[in-house]
Formats: sequence, C-alpha cells, structure tokens
Amino acid sequence: MATAGNQIKNAKLVLLGDAGTGKSSLVLRFVKGQFVEFQESTIGAAFFSKTLAVNDETVKFEIWDTAGQERYHSLAPMYYRGAAAAVIVYDITNSATFIRAKKWVQELQAQGNPSTIMALAGNKADLLESRQVSAEMAMNEEFVIGQANLLGSSQATTIACKS
Repeated sequence: MATAGNQIKNAKLVLLGDAGTGKSSLVLRFVKGQFVEFQESTIGAAFFSKTLAVNDETVKFEIWDTAGQERYHSLAPMYYRGAAAAVIVYDITNSATFIRAKKWVQELQAQGNPSTIMALAGNKADLLESRQVSAEMAMNEEFVIGQANLLGSSQATTIACKS
C-alpha cells in the first residue's frame, strides 16, 4: 500500500441511523469481512479502522459506528463533527427507519460539515419478502437528500449503488 514517501491520509467516516438497522453489521463486513447474525446493540459508539488503497493514495478510514437508540442521539454530533463521509443506514423492512433517515440527513446538512459526503444505505436487502421501503421510494425526488448517494446492502454484500 504505502510506499516510501507516500503518506497515509486519514478519513473520518461515521455511520448514523436508528437502532437495529445493521450499522454494526456493515462495519464488521467492511473491516473484517465478517457477518455476525445476532449483533448486540452498540452502546454510545464503537471505533474501527481500515487502511485501503484509493485512487493511487493510501487512506486510513477512521470509522465511528454510532448507537441508534434515541438516548444516545445527543452524542451524534461529537462523532460526525469533522467527518469526511457519513453513511445513513435504514432497514428496508422497517419504513420508520427510512423516515428517520431523512431526519439524520437534515441534521447533518444543518449541523455537520458542508463538505461531508453522504450516502444513504438501505440495509437488509436479503429480506426482500419483508420489504417495506422500495428502491423507487428511496430514490423518490420527495426524499431530498442533496448530494447523498443511495446504496443497497444485505448481510452478505453490497448489491446496488446509484449516484
């Protein structure tokens, strides 16, 4: 990855969303290539890091997996402050988490860094028979999220991406 004279760039990445949406599962899949079927709820936040080659640069992702329970919501700004990117996760089998995702986007737009890259991730796409949020609904123009990208993911892989 890094060669002599090649510096490692740090990039803070934060995952936001309601409890039970699968934020921790996404992080574990990305960082360790693992899926834990029964993941315990995150308390406060969990920290992970992963170093990757990105466009001829070496980037160390400093990843904050935030707790989704309402009682931890007031801590979120501490984690998304200074973030290069934020992934707002919702559960495609729970429409309430999708509605709440819009509030997360609005909060980031109002209080976060204007240059933060945002992505909206519809998680648990392997549970299609229980789906409450369609891909069309997620891409609907009424769900204005500015520069956010839409990602679809399951416990095993990322299955769709639309900019």
